[in-house]
Amino acid sequence: LNREESCGGHFRVEHQTEEGEAKRDDEHFVYAAVWEYKGENEAPELTKEPLNFEFVHPAQRNYKD
Repeated sequence: LNREESCGGHFRVEHQTEEGEAKRDDEHFVYAAVWEYKGENEAPELTKEPLNFEFVHPAQRNYKD
């Protein structure tokens, strides 16, 4: 995993809003990704596909309201 912030169901206290909600980093992680296995003793290769949003845009979640 190359993401450190809270995302999905993984909450990290060092990445939260002032209200205690999970803080995401969509600015740097707006893509679909897959790690390709290259074989034993080889580093995997990360392939990214950019995501484009026309109608709905990523936004900070708030589960308290």
